[in-house]
Amino acid sequence: MARAIDALRHGWPIAFADGPTLFPVETAIARDASSETMLISAARAATLKLANQREAAEPHAPVLIRGAERFALGSAMPIADPALDMANPFKGPFIASALEWPEAAATAMELARIAGILPAFLVDPEGAGEAEVLAASDLREWSEVERLFIATRARLPIAANEEAEIVAFRSADDLREHVALVIGRQSSERTPLVRLHSECLTGDIFSSLKCDCGPQLDAALHAIAGEAQAGGWGVLLYLRQEGRGIGLINKLRAYRLQDQGFDTVDANRRLGLPDEARDFPVAARMLELLGVREIRLMTNNPAKVAALESAGVTVAERVPHKLPDNPHNAHYLATKRDRSGHLL
Repeated sequence: MARAIDALRHGWPIAFADGPTLFPVETAIARDASSETMLISAARAATLKLANQREAAEPHAPVLIRGAERFALGSAMPIADPALDMANPFKGPFIASALEWPEAAATAMELARIAGILPAFLVDPEGAGEAEVLAASDLREWSEVERLFIATRARLPIAANEEAEIVAFRSADDLREHVALVIGRQSSERTPLVRLHSECLTGDIFSSLKCDCGPQLDAALHAIAGEAQAGGWGVLLYLRQEGRGIGLINKLRAYRLQDQGFDTVDANRRLGLPDEARDFPVAARMLELLGVREIRLMTNNPAKVAALESAGVTVAERVPHKLPDNPHNAHYLATKRDRSGHLL
C-alpha cells in the first residue's frame, strides 16, 4: 500500500492483480498516455452530462465513464479538476459504463485521497509505463493505526504553559508524523481535557480568516493550560490530516470552488472527495499509547465523540469549544452547523 501511494504521488500507474491498470491523471509522468475510459467519483460524474445518471447515484462511489473519443491527459485533466470548469465548460457528453471491478475501483479512490491527489484515473491506458502491482484486498489489511508508535518525547515550553511536553508519533506506513502536547502532571485520578486538532496550514500558520482553526488551536491550548493550573491536566493531539483528510492541495482547490459560490461540503463533493475523511482511530491509538482511556473531549462535533467511542475511548464529557465568527468564516461555520451537524 505504501508503495502504491508513493507511485500515485510520483505519477506512476498502479495495477490490480484482480482488476485494471490505473494511471493518475493529475500527476501522470507519461504525458502521451491515453485510454478509452476514465475512473472518477460519482459526485464529479454528476456534473459531466452523463447520459445515464443512475450509474452515478452514490456521491463517493467510483464511476467508469466513456466518451466519444479516447481520453488523453490534456482532455482528462479538465474532467478531473472542477476548478477548470469555467475555462472548459463544454465537456462530454459522457456515459457511465458497467464497473466489473468495484473493490479495485473503491481502493483506487481511497488511495488517491491518501496520496492527496484528484480521484481520477485513466483505465488500462496505452503508454503509461511499468505499474506498481497490488491487490484490492491490501487496503483492508493495511492499517496505519496498528503500526503507530511513540518515536520520541521532549519538554517543550509554550506560551500557554512552560512545562508542556511534546510527544511525537510515527508509523512505518505514513510519512505524516502526528504529535501530542501533554500539559500538566499526568494522573489517572483526573480525567484529562483533550482536544483533537487537525492540521491547518492556512489557519494555524498564516492566521487565515476563512476558517476558525487558528483561534481554536490557541484557545484549546490555553484551556488545557488552565486545567493544569487548577491541578488537572490535558492533551492536545495535533493530527497531520490537512483539509479534514483530503490534503493541502485539494483543500486549496476547494477554496477556489468556494470563491465560485459553493459551500465547503459541495466544494469537496465537486472535487469527488468526501467532506469528512479524517482518521479518528489514529487519535484513539495516540491516546492509548499515552495511557489515556477516558477523556473530557473539547469539541462541537458529535461525530468526533462517536468516532472516538467506537475506537474504544470513553468520552466522559463533551466540553463545548465555541469561538466568535468573522465576516470571512461565518458561512463556513454555518455550513458546519447546518450540513455537518456541529453544535455551534
